[in-house]
Amino acid sequence: MDNRFATAFVIACVLSLISTIYMAASIGTDFWYEYRSPVQENSSDLNKSIWADFASDEADEKTYNDALFRFNGTMGLWRRCITIPQNTYWYSPPERTESFDVVTKCMSFTLNEQFMEKYVDPGNHNSGIDLLRTYLWRCQFLLPFVSLGLMCFGAVIGLCACICRSLYPTIATGILHLLAGLCTLGSVSCYVAGIKLLHQKLGLPENVSGEFGWSFCLACVSAPLQFMAF
Repeated sequence: MDNRFATAFVIACVLSLISTIYMAASIGTDFWYEYRSPVQENSSDLNKSIWADFASDEADEKTYNDALFRFNGTMGLWRRCITIPQNTYWYSPPERTESFDVVTKCMSFTLNEQFMEKYVDPGNHNSGIDLLRTYLWRCQFLLPFVSLGLMCFGAVIGLCACICRSLYPTIATGILHLLAGLCTLGSVSCYVAGIKLLHQKLGLPENVSGEFGWSFCLACVSAPLQFMAF
């Protein structure tokens, strides 16, 4: 390898490492999407019921999304979380203060939930299967892992390129990075489309807003880094 080729290879390795770290952090954290809503009173029977339904293993899509809307929810690829008052009272609540002691409660998506069909009317099993949202959800879950796997495989091929000092393994590494970038870009696109379709069917309540979180941003940054490593 001449000096220019070696320099380009080192730069590609650094970009690959950074994008892998970003992608792994994105997959492992719960801030792909965040909701902002007023803090709820901890004495409300309705609110307590929503918390219980959210934690249930049988919670459907509408049930857990209603909780996410009301309780400053965050959602990742693996888990959904809500922020609730730390203490609940069966009697009249103490005098309200300017702030509440809150705690974050999270529930993991099971593999069955990840591959479960989405319905035209969320939560209504009689409304028919929404194939578009179903496959968008599955793709947003699977593609990041495919991307990460391609990056790791590319790292192994890149190591072989260093040992063999051959051009062909380096080309293979570049192609793997390109495919990884396409998978990451596809995952981000599927997630955005899925969120937009969900909000069309389940409108956000009054005084509730939503925005993409920093986990989602890490995935967005990871994609161009993977393309640059190519």
